[in-house]
Amino acid sequence: MRQTLGVTADKCPHTITGPTPATDPAPAAPAARVGPATVIPRPRHRLPVLGDLLSVDPAKPVQKEMRMAAELGPIFERKIVGQRLVVVSGVDLVSEVNDESTWAKSLGQPIRKLRSIAEDGLFTAFNNEPNWAKAHNILAPGFSQAALRGYHGSMLRALEGLRSAWDGAAATGDPVDVSRDMNRLTLDVIGLAGFGYDFGSFTKSAGAEPAERPVSEDPFVTAMSRALAHINRTSNDLPFIRKLFGRKAAIQHKADIALMRSVVDDVIAERSRHPGGHDDLLDLMLGTVDPASGESLDPVNIRNQVLTFLVAGNETTAGTLGFALYYLAKHPEIAAAARAEIDAVAPGDAPLSFDQIGKLRYLRRVVDETLRLWPAAPGYFRKVRTDTVLGGRYAMPLGSWVFVLLPQLHRDPVWGKDTETFDPDRFLPEQVRKRPRDAYRPFGTGPRSCIGRQFALHEAVLTLAELLRQYEFTGDPAYTLDIQEAVTLKPRGFTLRIRSR
Repeated sequence: MRQTLGVTADKCPHTITGPTPATDPAPAAPAARVGPATVIPRPRHRLPVLGDLLSVDPAKPVQKEMRMAAELGPIFERKIVGQRLVVVSGVDLVSEVNDESTWAKSLGQPIRKLRSIAEDGLFTAFNNEPNWAKAHNILAPGFSQAALRGYHGSMLRALEGLRSAWDGAAATGDPVDVSRDMNRLTLDVIGLAGFGYDFGSFTKSAGAEPAERPVSEDPFVTAMSRALAHINRTSNDLPFIRKLFGRKAAIQHKADIALMRSVVDDVIAERSRHPGGHDDLLDLMLGTVDPASGESLDPVNIRNQVLTFLVAGNETTAGTLGFALYYLAKHPEIAAAARAEIDAVAPGDAPLSFDQIGKLRYLRRVVDETLRLWPAAPGYFRKVRTDTVLGGRYAMPLGSWVFVLLPQLHRDPVWGKDTETFDPDRFLPEQVRKRPRDAYRPFGTGPRSCIGRQFALHEAVLTLAELLRQYEFTGDPAYTLDIQEAVTLKPRGFTLRIRSR
């Protein structure tokens, strides 16, 4: 049960208008029926007091909900110790809850727990908190096309570290841990492009033999991964069990958050010593006022925004790249088609230019299809602004909320009969026009959807293009996709053997 990391598919406005709730209280329990004949489907074997606790999979809640949706249909209800959650995945129902006139973003339990890390950052702010609109207005220009053009060089610089590591693996024949390396890369990208800070994720471990390297040497990544896993586990457990058996984990969680904040404070301090002239997100936050309010961001909120981008910009894109490489290795014919396009658009050895990335349309479809099957942020929460009836059948009084389960939405019948097949041609323009707009929502919906969408897409296409043109790679034929859930999704235990082209 989670929420997408947020910005709109359209160009972000510099100011935010439209109705927002005056307050953002804890969501009320949605009603289960309009009348005796209209009951939201629910799991079998509901227990007294505990409700549907037996249906919970704390390690893989999203995949459990996908199986439940396949069994129970496009809407179902779960009740865990008095708390109800309505899950929707049918495109018609999702279109209704995406209607901003009736519904708004809600912070579900995992996202509320993320506030322990990022407080009122863009992703975790309540709708009524003023810093959300203020930060959005200030940061929107940082995701314009002109800004993205400026970040391109930083992305290429980060890729140099990855290529150096993969060149070494190609020479020795050692497999590469894909999720580990994609996390390293995306941390370096957001650090360099967003804040002018070099984490040096590959150079720090350059002297270690592959077998000796831990899953993640960088203390920030280690703390972040552990913190997200803790939030994932505790979003579905029972509080009294957590108090009895989770004291050690809770202490570690506080320590991880403290370390993450310390790293970000160092990033901001480094910039404060050399202010201006960077044309990045940190410069915007330190030197720009909100055109609507005339106010600047306070220092604590700047830290919260940096944490938001380091967590969201790292985890989500890393997961997308990991899944994309899995499918490219599994489908060599798709990898070959992508390489042919790359070679045609960018012959020779020079790094890909910013303008060339937009011409890699087949590779972009590979990324889109990856996000269809396994969106890195697997869902988002919505709450009603007024009493309504969902699907013409289910009463949703003011305060009711639902969870949009994206991987199942992206397997709705409107996608055809072979929804588990990886097929980039689903995103040919003529195919896209045939589907409802709300059938595909990997970046969320409305004004609170993902502000970094174009940044993430450019980074993903550029990374895959550079890796495909430099290397041939194969996966372990015995590997079965194992999806790790820690607020975001990523492949676990997936390795590649690579050789230079």
